[in-house]
Amino acid sequence: MAATQKATDRKAASSRRLSNAISLLKSDHEEVSALFEKYEKGKSRRAPSAKAELAKKICDALTVHAQIEEEIFYPACHQEVEDAEELLAEAKVEHQSLKELIGKIEGEQPGSDEYDAQVKVLGEYVKHHVKEEQGELFPMVRKSDMDLAEVGAQLEARKKELMAELE
Repeated sequence: MAATQKATDRKAASSRRLSNAISLLKSDHEEVSALFEKYEKGKSRRAPSAKAELAKKICDALTVHAQIEEEIFYPACHQEVEDAEELLAEAKVEHQSLKELIGKIEGEQPGSDEYDAQVKVLGEYVKHHVKEEQGELFPMVRKSDMDLAEVGAQLEARKKELMAELE
């Protein structure tokens, strides 16, 4: 019984942490970073089907993440965060570049050096995007009047919807 209660308490604490918009987005960043790292570490010995499966996880995670940012987080930033227009415009362009590269990866068969290179370049784009978001935009958001819990709840709900659609 005590172990069950501890597990329930951990899930509730995790849910509370993720319901903060910044925490949820940072968690997504960490998740996708780990997937890229896993891809890179095993790309020389991984079968093409395993590469495709891992690349699909990466692409799906990034697609959902970009969509919730574009639909919910960035509009909230436009309303609540002063002087964020330039960062948000740059983020939009970065998202478009990521989507184009995701489209190329999804349209090709794994097993070639070019496929691996596209996944690697996607990872580099994402790393740059994450660095700017976490280093520049998130500090501005924290100083704003944005209701991080409310925006986080919206992000979390939309993310669940989108992930369910992918399954």
